[in-house]
Formats: sequence, C-alpha cells, structure tokens
Amino acid sequence: MTVPKAEPDAHDRRSLHERIAADLRDDIMSGELRPGANLPSTAQLRNRFDASNATVQKALQLLKDEGLVVGRAGAAVTVREHRQRTAHPAASLAPAAAGEAYPWLNEAEKHGADAHITLLDVAETRPPADVRTALGLPEDSTVLLRSQILLVDDEPAELVKSYYPLDIARGTPLMEHRRIKGGTPALLTSLGHPARRSVDRVSARVPTQEQFQALRLPSSLPVLCTLRVVYTDHGRPIEVTAMVKAGHLYELQYEFTPE
Repeated sequence: MTVPKAEPDAHDRRSLHERIAADLRDDIMSGELRPGANLPSTAQLRNRFDASNATVQKALQLLKDEGLVVGRAGAAVTVREHRQRTAHPAASLAPAAAGEAYPWLNEAEKHGADAHITLLDVAETRPPADVRTALGLPEDSTVLLRSQILLVDDEPAELVKSYYPLDIARGTPLMEHRRIKGGTPALLTSLGHPARRSVDRVSARVPTQEQFQALRLPSSLPVLCTLRVVYTDHGRPIEVTAMVKAGHLYELQYEFTPE
C-alpha cells in the first residue's frame, strides 16, 4: 500500500510588507487593536516581524491608504475611529413603517453615522447568469435593474444592484428613476408581494473594475459579495439583489434562534 506524501507547506509569496499589513489588519478587524488605539511602535514592529524600518513603513502606508489607520512620520500611528462597521443584513428585510426612512438608513443613524443613498441607474437589462437562475428565467430574458450606491459619512459603503421580474415591475414606481420611499420591501408588500423568505449567499471575491471604482478601493483587497434572493407567497422569487462591500471595512452579523 502506497502512503500518499503530505503536501509541502504552502509558501506565502506576498512581499513582507504585505504580510505585515495583513497581520495588523487582522488585529484591527478582530478588535485586538481598537479604534483610537496606537499601533505598536516601529521598533516593536521591526522586532515582531524581523523587518527593516523601510518595510514596516511600507506596511503602515498600506493601512493608511485603506483608511484603517492615521498618523504621520515621527508620530504614533492610530487606528481610525468608526472605520470598522458591522452590517446586519436582516435589518433591511422588513418593510419600513409608514413615514419612516429606509431601514438601512435608520440602522446607520443608530451608530451615529450620516448615511444616504444615491440612485445610479434604472433600466431593463439582461441579468447575469446567477440572477437568471435565481429568478427561474430563460437565458434570453430581461429584467428590471435598479442600481445604487450607499454612502456613510460621504464614503461609498456598498454597491447594490437589485433585479425584478418585469411582470412585477412594469407600471409601478420600480420603473421610475427615483428613490422609493420606505424602500422596495414596503413597495413590494403594497403590490401584494410580501417577503416571506430570504436566502443569502455570501462570498469573498477580488473586486471587478466597476466595484473597484465605485467603492474607491485602495487596492485589490477582497470584497464581500452577498447575493440575496427574496421569495413571496408560494415560493416565488420576486427580487434578487447583489450587494458588494469593502472586505477590509465590514463584517456581516447574522443571528439565529434554534427552533
């Protein structure tokens, strides 16, 4: 019997300053280095990573470019306040109450952020393959696309593209190039299509050119991609939304109650 050989340890081919930045980024995102805290000194980082002063400075510059830390030469480098945000996807599912703002805006305001939404486009289009599959449509089908960018404190937070079957969208405010008061969940409910179930698929990907530019990313860091399918009565899919966030600034929090 031949025993298969163990695979050799994978070698991290990133440059040393990228590896240093990755470890410090993880310290920041995990809360080990909290907002307002000083990073270890250059001397401490040199010893920790067995790196030169120039390499440490290149790593810190990456984190500055990403907006995770602030500091200047000769001074302590500090984790920026309010940079790490936890998104609660379920908060956007419920329709807004009469007279209330879109749930995403309310969620941001609870955390002291100035949030707003910019509508980018409303158009009939041929959807991507994953959207067609989710909606159960043939390859040559077209749907309504509503794309928008969500901003927090004037910084792009999320690129959102929502797709709707045309038999649901036509003749409704979904087709109009304006924001929908209370959000689309409230509108769909009023049209007789209440959300009964939602399924999220979350993945980390290298950003596309469009995502890179829209989110003003500093480098090819991964983005968090959520593909959400919303179902109404009798299991019919009524909305598919692709949401993209900067992976180094956000985490997603889901809560589950055992049945």
